[in-house]
Amino acid sequence: MSAPDSTHVRVPPTGPTPRQFIRRHSVTVRITHWVNVFCLSILLLSGLQIFNAHPRLYWGQYGADADQAFIAIGSRQHEDGLHGFFQVGSLRIETTGILGVSREGNAATARAFPTWLTIPSYHDLGAGRNWHFLSAWLLVINGLVYLAHGFWRGHIRRDILPNRDQLKPRHLWHEVLGHARLRFAKGSEARRYNALQKITYLLVALVLLPLMVLTGLTMSPGLNAVFPFLPDLFGGRPSARTLHFITASLLVLFVVVHVLMVVLSGFWNNLRSMINGRYAIDHAGDAS
Repeated sequence: MSAPDSTHVRVPPTGPTPRQFIRRHSVTVRITHWVNVFCLSILLLSGLQIFNAHPRLYWGQYGADADQAFIAIGSRQHEDGLHGFFQVGSLRIETTGILGVSREGNAATARAFPTWLTIPSYHDLGAGRNWHFLSAWLLVINGLVYLAHGFWRGHIRRDILPNRDQLKPRHLWHEVLGHARLRFAKGSEARRYNALQKITYLLVALVLLPLMVLTGLTMSPGLNAVFPFLPDLFGGRPSARTLHFITASLLVLFVVVHVLMVVLSGFWNNLRSMINGRYAIDHAGDAS
């Protein structure tokens, strides 16, 4: 009679999985990130104040009359009071209570964006421009600091530029499906940005932000005198203003999606990594 099989079976340890903390963001990256948050917030709110002075956008060298605006936010008087609207081309959407009409107490006032969304809250175009220009130049200086540090320390090449494997259509499609199913990187994969993150950050840093700065400069008569080619570059100052508004809207969309991904992929872990640089990865492969 043969002896029983004495093969030992390893029992996996129980209890909480040990976590490893890695340094994900340098001090310079963290500081410039929060300066960007501050500058973009002031730019958005003060920009809405400036837009309220003439809430219509045109296309072309000189623009057109108010009835032929490419994009418009306004109000119309109806029998029951003011009604707000948002218009793109021939498409008009009623936006009463959101855009076009601000309600202060029982009174309705024609105003593209409400008081709580502008800096300052009251109508003051001069103050809005001062806040806008100050935060714009601070954003430019901060961006140059980030780029200089990124190239000097290899952060741009190492962490931002995608490699050939990441740019393969099959890999990109796999990442798109993963994000659509809210499946985020785990373990060692969470140590670095994925291809979609890298491409998005490059588009923001190399396309949207420079375009926003250039179109903003184009709207300044003083700078037009120094750089007379700027208006022609964008087909006129009215077209530059329209592109500036569209670019700002795309940046707002990026921020909304970015914050949503931060929350869904581990809010505290992501926030902590941008405060003290520490990012937690457990040995089972789950970032937490």
